[in-house]
Amino acid sequence: MNSGKMVFSQIMDFLPIYEFKKCVKRYQGNYKVRNFSCLDQFICMAFAQLTFRESLRDIEACLRSMKNKLYHIGIRGNVSRSTLADANNTRDCLIYADFAQVLIHRARCLYSKDDLSINLKETVYALDSTTIELCLSLFPWASYCKKQAGIKLNTLLDLRGSIPSVVDITSVKNHDVNFIDFLIPEPGSFYIMDRAYLSFKRLYSLNQAHSFFVVRSKKNIHYKRLYSHNVDRSTGLRCDQTIVLTGKYSTNDYPDKLRKIVFYDKDNNNRLTFFTNNFMLSAQTIADLYKQRWKIELFFKWIKQHLRIKKFFGISKNAVKTQIWIAISVYVLIAIIKKQLKLGNYSGTLYSVAIKGLPAMALERTPMGLTEFFFAVDI
Repeated sequence: MNSGKMVFSQIMDFLPIYEFKKCVKRYQGNYKVRNFSCLDQFICMAFAQLTFRESLRDIEACLRSMKNKLYHIGIRGNVSRSTLADANNTRDCLIYADFAQVLIHRARCLYSKDDLSINLKETVYALDSTTIELCLSLFPWASYCKKQAGIKLNTLLDLRGSIPSVVDITSVKNHDVNFIDFLIPEPGSFYIMDRAYLSFKRLYSLNQAHSFFVVRSKKNIHYKRLYSHNVDRSTGLRCDQTIVLTGKYSTNDYPDKLRKIVFYDKDNNNRLTFFTNNFMLSAQTIADLYKQRWKIELFFKWIKQHLRIKKFFGISKNAVKTQIWIAISVYVLIAIIKKQLKLGNYSGTLYSVAIKGLPAMALERTPMGLTEFFFAVDI
């Protein structure tokens, strides 16, 4: 009989428990708590994310069926759906938001030297948002029109490793462009944005902070061309111009020069126009940078398919945010495991293998190490 550690326990070994306890202490999460600590809550919710549990009853039934093994995966308290529901409703979601930032910082350090498909040393971010639809009768606090409810995940994604460096959970009514005000610009970094983030006043603040941006243009922008540069039209480029804005308000909002690049995507028969404040990189590199923005769309697609952020175990605002922050923590933790175990050369994606393999074997002991287990499971 194998006496090795269970797979889920091996995954939880990568958690920085000391940092987690600091987050709990900061918000007094365990104040007057006897049996079910914040760490127990986190492990139960992480188990639900990795094993794709459907409800609190499902979590309770699954964990209680192997009650004698709970201690070995780090759960010290008694697991019941009422206790877990109360913890999600009452314990401050900022505990898990802060802990997610701890994991994000570690993951970004691990992936900081990874190469992009573009020969660029600077940090490259993509900005975008996604809406999570909710039931209006159950989540009336999230209503944004008469018959619909939902929340918006505004995300700043570090394209090296696809790590979400900043996440802001807001109302759907909050316009995407306001997310730029939430950010602290990093000098020398690139911010890739769609046309929803085109606000020249905010873009000028990025320019003043010595940050670079690449943003898609809208059709009603008034400007004057100062001079044009030669481009290779065989690559899809159509023009590379230096311009100044001439609109009534845009002139004051962005008084400096801008660079306008037009690229024709023949595969989709689409003509794309970009504005940027970077005059050093080639026009082709700027177009390739915007193409990298697609990674954030893939990130949103992945977390909605593989993590529990579309169905929630609680109906309060705190419970919803807690579940989302723990889901983000699980995503980043798996990214950390992948990097620390040097699994990048294996054929297969750690995320999908881990998610699909764990439901059947999460609480079973395995003679294999964690590395071998992830890639022994048939995708």
